[in-house]
Amino acid sequence: MTTFLAAVIIFGVLIIVHELGHFLVAKATGVCVHEFSLGFGPRLGGFKYGETAYNIRLFPLGGFVRMAGMEPREEDVPPAKSFKYKPLWARMSIVLAGPLMNFFLAIMVLAAVFLAQGLPTPTTRILEVLPGEPAAKAGLQKGDQIVALNGREVTTWDALVKEISARPGETVTLTVVRDGIQKEIRVVPAADASGRGRIGVYPVPEPRPVGVGTAIVAGAEYTIRLTWMIIDFIGKMIVHQAPVDVGGPVRVVAEIGKVANLGVLPLMQLAAFLSINLGLFNLLPIPALDGSRFLFLAWEGVSGRPVKPERENLIHLVGFALLLMLMVVITYNDIMRLMYE
Repeated sequence: MTTFLAAVIIFGVLIIVHELGHFLVAKATGVCVHEFSLGFGPRLGGFKYGETAYNIRLFPLGGFVRMAGMEPREEDVPPAKSFKYKPLWARMSIVLAGPLMNFFLAIMVLAAVFLAQGLPTPTTRILEVLPGEPAAKAGLQKGDQIVALNGREVTTWDALVKEISARPGETVTLTVVRDGIQKEIRVVPAADASGRGRIGVYPVPEPRPVGVGTAIVAGAEYTIRLTWMIIDFIGKMIVHQAPVDVGGPVRVVAEIGKVANLGVLPLMQLAAFLSINLGLFNLLPIPALDGSRFLFLAWEGVSGRPVKPERENLIHLVGFALLLMLMVVITYNDIMRLMYE
């Protein structure tokens, strides 16, 4: 039950926020919105306020905003309230607003986590020593507290990194505290791809209390960092430098169930990660996704004329069918994996 409730809440929030982005910008640019719907399939209930019907539908894995002017032959509203007659910048803004709202949600959720538990700040205590790296060869161990470098006191991780980065190939003496005993260990930093020194250790992070402004800035920085990590991983999968590891709703629900047992804050962190994934996925130039719609609009901006609506809708329809087929395959693989774990 915990897994089900957590999954429903997380999926619901991610979808609502995404569609809310489209909805708010559509309203702001004067587009008539016929329907704001959470889910697909038969309508379970809802209400109408003004020109918009707000509905909940049977299948919760998705949602949509139905705007005037999105269908080729729809002429039931004045041109001034139709999506297809709006300036190019307005249509682009409406399409991009959904994915961008997912990134905004991730920033706000992470900021809330940092406010609640503090901002993870690296210390000079070693969390992990990478095998084969200079630190491992020199004898540094997990749990060592680095207190000085070449006899000068070191109190922050950033200061330590700065000193080591400036000394590739030089022998440095690290003073560490291990089990209450102070030791001196000589290590020669190796040069990384950019020529900076490294010894191959990860620090122990400790939470540091922060204010609202710092939490939001940190939330934005972590969102950007996670986004680039995901993009990098996708790129490595494409060129076969990383294993193909794609999960669907079944796997996501299973992971939500595991994290839900750890508490609210870890669940919020997972929600932020999923929100980033959803934003990135929708920006891909795949038919039926926001990225594809933006690509068609970009082509209109370059060529000076829009793609024929009938042709664009056919491409989106085919793309949607292929996405459904892919989802079936991924879901099957997820179920089989869970059965044999």
